This record gives sequence, structure tokens and C-alpha cells, in this order.
Amino acid sequence: MNAPLADAELTALAAQPHTAPLALQARGLGFGYAPGASVFSGIDLDIHAQEIVCLLGGSGCGKSSLLRTLAGLQQPSQGQVEFLGAALTQPHPRAAVVFQQASLLPWLSVWHNVAFGLDFKHQPALDTASLRQRVDQAIEAVGLQGKQGLRPAQLSGGMAQRVALARALARQPQLLLADEPFSALDAITRAEMQELLVELVQRWHTAALLVTHDIDEAILVADRIVLMGRSGPHAGHIVREWKVEIAHPRVEATVAVTALRLEILAALRSLHGAAEARPVTTPDVSCPR
Repeated sequence: MNAPLADAELTALAAQPHTAPLALQARGLGFGYAPGASVFSGIDLDIHAQEIVCLLGGSGCGKSSLLRTLAGLQQPSQGQVEFLGAALTQPHPRAAVVFQQASLLPWLSVWHNVAFGLDFKHQPALDTASLRQRVDQAIEAVGLQGKQGLRPAQLSGGMAQRVALARALARQPQLLLADEPFSALDAITRAEMQELLVELVQRWHTAALLVTHDIDEAILVADRIVLMGRSGPHAGHIVREWKVEIAHPRVEATVAVTALRLEILAALRSLHGAAEARPVTTPDVSCPR
């Protein structure tokens, strides 16, 4: 699907198929809280370094449960997760999770909330100088220089989420897992945080999985969008996938963004109306140079 020249000037083809290292791989992954009560099943998913994958789907489709399983916070009922080439059976020190709520400790300053993430179980021990450098770099990365001494009660919602993101970055993760981290923010702050996420993934060469129910957020952020079904034979399965080949900042590439949005909406309508799951496809939504 080709866009007019106006958007073509703002849009470029993404890099050729991934040459970046594979950070995470899931094969045949399934989870259920009880026998016969599957939350998701048959999940095959790869995430590469410096790639943002958005897991898109409606409430109750199993997105958050899948993220927790990929993070090693709960064990799958079927299948296996590999992280950095080894089986993942518990939380890994190089994989960090950011949730919808910042969950900062109110009695600690910004600096010490960020440092608190380095005390988590299985984190390698750091000397004082190394710890200070990690924390200072993470705070600088999210733009909170000069705010180190503030307490959570003194922060806006966006600032609190920046602290939560810095806490994750201080661990120097090779995989960042984020469960709707911006959904409670106002529109302007949310847009700023989306841009920050893209910038950090590119700068820190990490892999990222962002869970969201917001189509526009997925389009503006993701390198790939993966859609999970919510009902009928599609429930708990990955049913569609799109590779997003639109250059940043995508808010300016209106024609290409709108085309992809309509493609995703059409897929959602088809899923709700079809009797059988549709195969995973990768439609061409890029624009020429």
C-alpha cells in the first residue's frame, strides 16, 4: 500500500530482516490456572535486540499473563521460553519489568527508588562507584537530572513512570517487558513517554515487549505488532502480525499510520465475525522513500 509523496518523504523502509541478536524466544507456550482452563496457548514469539514488539489485544485476552510468563514470574503449562539462549525458569537479572503503576517506595527519594532495583534477587553485587554510575546514567537517560532528591509524593504521574523506567534501566536489561505502563497518563505525557521508550530502546540496544490495548500506541511505537485473539477459537492465540516499516516520528506520517490502523481494525472485525482463525500475515504498510 503506497502513500502519497508528502508522507513518503517522512517514511522509510525499515532495516532488512533482523541481523540483531535474538534476545527472547518462546515456542509452544501455554498457560492455564487449572486443567482445561487455558489463558493462552500455542504461542511462538521471537524478540530481537533493539526491537520493540507490541502485544495488542482486548481486555481478558491473556496479554498480561503472557508477559508474566515471558518474564519468568510464572511457569508455563506448556512450551518453553529461552532468554539469551538459555531456558528461562525464573526472573532473570538482565530482564526488567515495568507495570502500569510505578509502585515507588514513598519513603525513598528518586535516586534511591532507582537504586532499589539493583537490590533485587539475583542481581550481581556492585561496588559503590559502579552502583552510583548505573543509577546516575539511568536517571539521566529518562531526563530526571536535578530531581534525584524528590520523593514520590512530589512527582507527577509522568515523572513517576520515568522513575520506574529508570529503575528498570539501571539493571542494564537486555529485555524490557512493559505492561501498559502509560495507560494511566494524560495524552501529552503519554506521547512523551512513548517517544522516550523508542529513544531508549534505540540508544541502549535492548529488546522490548510492550503490552497494550491501544492500537494507536502500538502503531506509534512498535517495530512489530502482534495481535492476540480474545474470544471463540481465537482466544489466547496469536492470530495476526504486522511489521511496521514507518520511520519515526510516526505522528507525521499520517497516511501510512492511518492505513495500518484501518488494516488492524479490519482484522479485529474479521476476528469477531469469522468462524475460523486467520493465519498470521505481514501486510505491506510501508511507504517508498
